[in-house]
Amino acid sequence: MQRKIKRRGFDPNDFKWFSDEAVAKLKKAQDEVQWLLDRGFKFDSVITFVCNHYLLSSRQRLALQRSASGSVKFEKRKNTMLPLEAARDGCIYIDGFNLVITLEVALSGSPVFLGRDGVIRDLAGLRGTYRLIDKTETALNLIGKCLNDLSVPAVMFFLDSPVSNSGRLGSKILECSYDWNIPVEVEIVPNADVILSGMNRIVTSDAIILDSCTGWFNLGRKIIEDYISYAWVVDLT
Repeated sequence: MQRKIKRRGFDPNDFKWFSDEAVAKLKKAQDEVQWLLDRGFKFDSVITFVCNHYLLSSRQRLALQRSASGSVKFEKRKNTMLPLEAARDGCIYIDGFNLVITLEVALSGSPVFLGRDGVIRDLAGLRGTYRLIDKTETALNLIGKCLNDLSVPAVMFFLDSPVSNSGRLGSKILECSYDWNIPVEVEIVPNADVILSGMNRIVTSDAIILDSCTGWFNLGRKIIEDYISYAWVVDLT
């Protein structure tokens, strides 16, 4: 049965909130957030103060919250990012919901955000619920294509068990992976963040995990730039 067409991560007001003029204001706000963070101010307080000053909408606030960071963290992420050529050197470990949802959002024509750390993020959010949509299989097939293009020898997806339909997504990953011709495992775990934090050769856009891992691949950005030509990428760099 064909799934109902759904635009993941879309709000009709996004055209206003992320227009060229609005993005210019968002970049200015991001400059001030980074300046304050670099001087030791707390993240939550800084975000609240700057967003209130610029009268940002809730969607704009979320975009800033997910993209902004201090210079030290940006530099750390840059230093631990692995070259894509190294993907062929062993198994990679994917934050499943994180990557799949970002690709679903990009495939939906909803805004995704390129931050100063080079990572593309979305505004969809899980909040404990997830359903497969008409973009899910396409997203998985693009992941498989990218893995094959990079000659990745094996891959493991981690999915959070408290999130609804994690089992269904896991089954869909395995179903699609039959055509990838590489070993694929899916682990459904209580908290993928805890497992991926401190690991090497991971794939995620989660800032907390990126700040604690020892090495990561910027796979999401590569897939969007290489295979989703119509993606609405809001450049905050």
